[in-house]
Amino acid sequence: MAKIVCLGEIMMRLTAEAGTRLNQASQLAVYYGGGEANVAISLANYGHQVSYASKVADNAFGQAVKNHLRSYGVSIDFLLSGTGRLGTYYVEQGIGQKATKVVYDRQGSVFALMDELEWDLKELFAGIDVFHVSGITPALSGNWRQLTLQLMQAAKAAGCKVSFDCNYRQTLWSQEDAGEFLQQALPYVDYCSAGRLDAIYLLGIKEVDAEVAHYYQAMQQLFPTIDVFFSTNRKIHSTSVNELQGTLWFEGQCYTSKNYGIDPIVDRIGGGDAFTGGVLHGLLSGKAAQETIEFATAASVLKHFVNGDCNQYTEAEVIQFANSDSAKISR
Repeated sequence: MAKIVCLGEIMMRLTAEAGTRLNQASQLAVYYGGGEANVAISLANYGHQVSYASKVADNAFGQAVKNHLRSYGVSIDFLLSGTGRLGTYYVEQGIGQKATKVVYDRQGSVFALMDELEWDLKELFAGIDVFHVSGITPALSGNWRQLTLQLMQAAKAAGCKVSFDCNYRQTLWSQEDAGEFLQQALPYVDYCSAGRLDAIYLLGIKEVDAEVAHYYQAMQQLFPTIDVFFSTNRKIHSTSVNELQGTLWFEGQCYTSKNYGIDPIVDRIGGGDAFTGGVLHGLLSGKAAQETIEFATAASVLKHFVNGDCNQYTEAEVIQFANSDSAKISR
């Protein structure tokens, strides 16, 4: 199996019980998660050797993050601690036609305030096959935009493949700022999670009435060093009922998974990270392109059925689900 480093901010998530408003909640369920941490856990579940690089508060909440990652087999050798606070976010669960609401409280976190790289980069990337990061990290601050580029450059210099999830968050930065960063970052990327909307609104590709393959091809023309593009297409019937299908662009061909109806959704947060983890696992395990996209989409669908941010399924369980046509009891 492969050796992987994922880097980003992990936060404490506080979630109100379904049917309860945040401003009326008397108790909140506690989870820990973040885009890159969720990918790390998925890959560890599939048997890869995964390290998570971040910085957390030197207090009980930081210790809880360490316990969370270790419980899934993720190495915390590069998880720094410092005086300050752990970023948090709050979730008010959606029901029916009411969307889920997320309130962030991450400004001034110990990770967001980092102004220099505190890792030995030769040690961080020694023997590593893939470095994974997302667009959330450079969106946190001007410093992190420069630090993210330095990390990507160092990873490439060390011979690592670089995986990047655009993961645009409009509450963190503008489309213009995100697009400017992508122009600088994507030349260093090998595997890229980006879809039609990213192509149009972040990369300036003209919108046309065409399938997603058109946008993959256009993005690869702009950034020919990227080997793989991937994304999901989600159709929302209600907060509790979605359809999901995955697509993968590899060697000039577009591969599409079967379409899943997800009903009911227990927790959608982290579904995209489970998809990214599934794609990376397929690529690193030498799976064929069609097998990879089927596996990744099935992994994403399964994440919707468990609480919390991270995928909790093994490779065997994902494959069994992908090959199953019914929900009969498994005995």
